[in-house]
Amino acid sequence: MRTPLRLALLLSAALLLPAEPAPAATPAAPTAAPSDTYYEIFVRSWYDTDGDGIGDLNGVTARLDYLKSLGVDGIWLMPINPSPSYHGYDITDYEAINPQYGTMADFERLLREAHKRGIKVVMDLVINHSSDESPWFKAAQDPHSPYRQWYEWATPATDLKQIGATGDPVWHALPGNSPDPAQHYLGVFVAQMPDLNYDNPAVRAEMIKIGRFWLDKGVDGFRLDAAQHIYDDLETDADNPVALKKNLAWWREFHQGIDVSNPHAWLVGEVARHHPDELVPWMASLDAVFNFPLATRLIDSAKQERDRDIGATLERMDAAYRAAAHGRFDDAPFLSNHDQERVMSQLDGNAEHMRTAAAMLLTLPGHPFVYYGEELGMRGTKPDPQLREPMRWYRAGKGRGETSWEGWSAGDGSAVSVEAQQADPHSLLNWYRMLIQWRRDIPALRDGVLHNWREAGAQVAAWELDDARGDVLVLHNLSGRPQTVTLPAQRFRGLLEHSLPGTTVADGRLQLPAYGSAILH
Repeated sequence: MRTPLRLALLLSAALLLPAEPAPAATPAAPTAAPSDTYYEIFVRSWYDTDGDGIGDLNGVTARLDYLKSLGVDGIWLMPINPSPSYHGYDITDYEAINPQYGTMADFERLLREAHKRGIKVVMDLVINHSSDESPWFKAAQDPHSPYRQWYEWATPATDLKQIGATGDPVWHALPGNSPDPAQHYLGVFVAQMPDLNYDNPAVRAEMIKIGRFWLDKGVDGFRLDAAQHIYDDLETDADNPVALKKNLAWWREFHQGIDVSNPHAWLVGEVARHHPDELVPWMASLDAVFNFPLATRLIDSAKQERDRDIGATLERMDAAYRAAAHGRFDDAPFLSNHDQERVMSQLDGNAEHMRTAAAMLLTLPGHPFVYYGEELGMRGTKPDPQLREPMRWYRAGKGRGETSWEGWSAGDGSAVSVEAQQADPHSLLNWYRMLIQWRRDIPALRDGVLHNWREAGAQVAAWELDDARGDVLVLHNLSGRPQTVTLPAQRFRGLLEHSLPGTTVADGRLQLPAYGSAILH
């Protein structure tokens, strides 16, 4: 068993938080098994190397060894293109770097150093809409410009009071113009984000060119922002099969187009649907989609201390994904992201529930995603800037690299910091390290075929994973009381991993302590 204590002792001094930014190392190509775990980073909040209070790309490079010590194999960078907003989801130049974050040379260096450590880099690709300050949109305001058709404009027959897919008015008037419908443009999210017109071949060709531009730089793939809203624009489009068909056709075209630059480019889509069955069609066009319905089940199960039918749901999804993707399975489970309350806030600050939620997430096949600071137990609630507050590196909340563009609102104390948790064998940080290491050691956790296991009782979440090496049984005690689980005859007699002392297998029974996890073979 790899306990948190053992992991902490194995950490070298080089992985402890340095007083100065660590110089970029050049280790040999990694030979360890992958964990297939990704980590979401808001660059503005991550690590500041030039003292302006804003995180930067050099800060991501400076903290690659922290990420490597956590065990992640990939990072998702929230938007790094030029943008007038703090969050970056309204882009003005798709082939440039936000100057607040650094230069293209800084980004290329980050790619090199990440790849030396076996860490892939996935960029946020925000192509459902541009910024209203984009040169394209400024040109489009001239009815005679070729860019006019890059966006969608109302007609005399348009109902300018239509509600969009996100529940807000979808048509916006150009500043200083009359109620003329021809001067109203489509913007599903806000007026500052005009939607691009994907019925225009020039737009589709440009977006494929942009994807290839970044792949040629060395990017490993893209997180596709608002992937379902390319054609799902209006409230009435939510269950429209025509909108879905057009969405899927576009993303197949995009995937095929960028594969010319990198046939292994990985596409994970933001498809914020509420039912697992609604995600299945996307698997034929993309490589993975974020599993929003599962995130709700995982958090609810941890909070209620009862299994919300996780194994059965996952078994159905596993089979359906493989059928849609011709035998391939690649899920993208997560607990929360930059648009949602942080996990610890959703769990009302309950540390045990946080640990069981993390344990379930990191023992699922596919590519689980961890939101920065989640491994420390950072809290955060709406409004959005409070979900994206600075990464907590130091007990005092101050120190080299700490960003200051935004304050901290959640009231987290000094214990919620890398400095406090790095060498504490019982910290949440080292709990995450332990679980991610399990994924390296047990291949079935990454790519096994999942089957529900119904014999553990309502307070234990359990599932089987089988691959070419055999079956493993994963069990999580969601409750504050020890559980005894009767094992099937002649199966699962060996304990591969366990999270807490007092976990034993004897006489066909597993003794699982409160909030403990075990993997058997």
